[in-house]
Amino acid sequence: MEQYDHRIDEYIGKKATFAQPILKHLRELMHSVSPQITETIKWGHPFFEYKGTLANMAAFKEHCVFGFWNSTAINDPYGVLQRPGEKDAAGNFDRITKLTDLPSDEVLKDFILQAIALKDNNYKPSTKKTPAVKAPIDMPDYFATALAGNQKALATFQDFSPSCKREYLEWITEAKTEPTRQKRIETALEWMEDGKSRNWKYK
Repeated sequence: MEQYDHRIDEYIGKKATFAQPILKHLRELMHSVSPQITETIKWGHPFFEYKGTLANMAAFKEHCVFGFWNSTAINDPYGVLQRPGEKDAAGNFDRITKLTDLPSDEVLKDFILQAIALKDNNYKPSTKKTPAVKAPIDMPDYFATALAGNQKALATFQDFSPSCKREYLEWITEAKTEPTRQKRIETALEWMEDGKSRNWKYK
């Protein structure tokens, strides 16, 4: 891939007067940091690449945006990097309408070098999703009454972690019929008398 892509020249030339110096400056800054940075057009906007996507910029009717692909892993001691989702505008520097909206060249070069280092170190963003927080389950009166009548089971239940308590509460409250619910309560009390969690058989 070539260092410069003529399509980006065309892209910049078609943008509003305010946007052109911003886009040109960002482009020149990227290439000044490393001659190994290349450029291309993706989804209709300029992208900079180095061992994969490094950064991208775009111009709209009244503002420009610029951002790094792995911005969440970039160290920002200057407090200027906008993280994904913090504001409405895309990119890491909110809505850019003039060159002075950008951090200094030294700060931007630091970010670019960090982004390059992440690629050299084969950084991969975590794809692990944060588990959804489940809504708490209220203790039904009929189970509270059953526990109150069995002090040993009650003591065990009170010592359980929130997740262990939830396992018993889900099991009992999800019973489809009254006989099933009563059977589960009896079994739960028996197990808790022995200090057992709901899923003790699988542990």
